[in-house]
Amino acid sequence: MASSDPHKLMVKADKLTKLSLTRWSADWKSATQLYEQAANGFRVAKNIEQAKIAFEKASQGQEMLSSPWDAAKHMESAAALAKELRNWREVADFYRKASELYNECGRSQPASDALAKAARALEDAVPEDAIQLYTDACIMLEEDDKEQMAFDLYRAATNVYIKLEKYADAATFLLRWGLAADKCNATNSQCKAYLSAIIVYLYANDFKQAEKCYNDCSQVDAFLRSDQNRCATKLISAYTEGDVEEIKRVAQSSTISNLDHLIIKLARKLPTGDVSALKKANAVQDEEPLDENDLT
Repeated sequence: MASSDPHKLMVKADKLTKLSLTRWSADWKSATQLYEQAANGFRVAKNIEQAKIAFEKASQGQEMLSSPWDAAKHMESAAALAKELRNWREVADFYRKASELYNECGRSQPASDALAKAARALEDAVPEDAIQLYTDACIMLEEDDKEQMAFDLYRAATNVYIKLEKYADAATFLLRWGLAADKCNATNSQCKAYLSAIIVYLYANDFKQAEKCYNDCSQVDAFLRSDQNRCATKLISAYTEGDVEEIKRVAQSSTISNLDHLIIKLARKLPTGDVSALKKANAVQDEEPLDENDLT
């Protein structure tokens, strides 16, 4: 009866992949089966580190056997075990490798999913890396005209940016989401993304950029005719008039209540700056129009 000791299985598998005077070619088929058995044995025994190594080798074996799909599956298993060990670098590397292998199969959805799994695992420990992984996952779906599949990824990346207080980046990603929604005729998601971007700029106390964003988005007919646009118009007007109570009232509206949770939290804290100063600045501009013909 063959040994079921995973350590012995690994030793036997390693020998099958090495060339010697008596072995002129590697037996990857037999070795891969042994690596797979060893990986499962180590996992059952709760030997996470050795199970991770065995799955990594099993993945390599499947790759040598020209089976990228099975190789990707094993690499994902190795990544999940690396996550248990809190080895964040390996988590990212293994999931990226799995993504590449899925891409070899021409499967953008699982390739993107692998990157998203890595991003979710890294969000707290290495948030900057998580954002890059989310971005790459979005690009993968965008290039395959599957923008609608990326909506959760746009949301996740935006939330990480907000937690890092990188509000301009968060707003830019929301606008990217809006553009993606436009491509797949998801009008409601598009309009929500645009309103959310305006709210993020307002929360960052950047009224000038919020107003520019509002004007740019209002060039899009779908947004111009939407409830989200009417809500944004009220917000911008309230800021221009320095009306704190109106800002707070609009922030409690049902239109904003239907946005994503983190955006609602930002909206409920508006205004974050001194809107009375904004009103005074607008009043000065209104009082003194420039007369180009008056040279005195």
